[in-house]
Amino acid sequence: MKAWVGFCGLLLTFNVCAAGGQSTSDMLKAIAFAGHQTDYSGVFVYQYGNHVETSRISHIVDANGEYEKLEGLDGPKREIIRHHGQVWCYRQNQMVQVESQQGKDKFPMLLPNQLSALSENYKVREMGTDRVAGHETRVLLFQPRDKLRYSRKIWVDKDTGLLLKSAVLNDKNQIVEQYAFTELKVGKDADRSWIASDEVKNLPGLGQMSADKAAPAVNSGWVVDELPAGFKKTTELIRPMHGNHAPVTQLVYSDGLSAISVFVEPVNAGDEDENEGLSSRGALNFYHKVVDNHVYHVVGEVPPITVIQVLNSIRYNGK
Repeated sequence: MKAWVGFCGLLLTFNVCAAGGQSTSDMLKAIAFAGHQTDYSGVFVYQYGNHVETSRISHIVDANGEYEKLEGLDGPKREIIRHHGQVWCYRQNQMVQVESQQGKDKFPMLLPNQLSALSENYKVREMGTDRVAGHETRVLLFQPRDKLRYSRKIWVDKDTGLLLKSAVLNDKNQIVEQYAFTELKVGKDADRSWIASDEVKNLPGLGQMSADKAAPAVNSGWVVDELPAGFKKTTELIRPMHGNHAPVTQLVYSDGLSAISVFVEPVNAGDEDENEGLSSRGALNFYHKVVDNHVYHVVGEVPPITVIQVLNSIRYNGK
């Protein structure tokens, strides 16, 4: 009951904000909350360059908690189900439970619950109204305070605060990647039938407390000297990686909207001759380089210049 009262209060806040009576900060809180507390089902498209992926998503909150089902509609079968911090993926013709880190939120749950860092790193501007998948939306633009991160534009449902479209923009205001609903049902119209299906009832480990399988946090001694202002370390761990003989050190940094991951591993046979390389997939840029018997990898939702700057400032500071 308390969660429902809180949700109603945030929806009221969002509607008041839409009328211009409250701060943008309150509206952002309502958007972040709506992604987890709204019942919805629909189809959305992810696009970058000439690449297009179509997915179906269903999200329901009931007395047993928050459920989400994500299905890829193109190519080989892809499916993810989430419930109570547990994650299941379709693999080898069956649903198997995986580490929760493999199913982190993205669209339409873009905004974090902690929003204080956003105002420090981005200017938020209201850009008027628009329609997405038949729903009236308000449009917001997040402009970075430096050249080391992308701008983001979001379209938010006026009635619920749910994020319906998101675009990443480069410094020329060109779209780098975007997500957008093409079909959407909200509230009582959302599809709930799948929760009662045998597929969900027979999920391995359903109803059990999720064990924390993540590697423990550590102080590895690796540091990054030239992160963009506002990026804070959220995770540092040593974990096994598929195909590697030795564990890999991972450090994750976030500014509240974008993330940068740094991976450091010992050089394997054949890595010594590997040239440094830069590649991209939509807003995600990858840069790797062999330095002093280690391979550095930097992956981030930031411009290429930023991942290069970050990698070139990695050093070992000792324990």
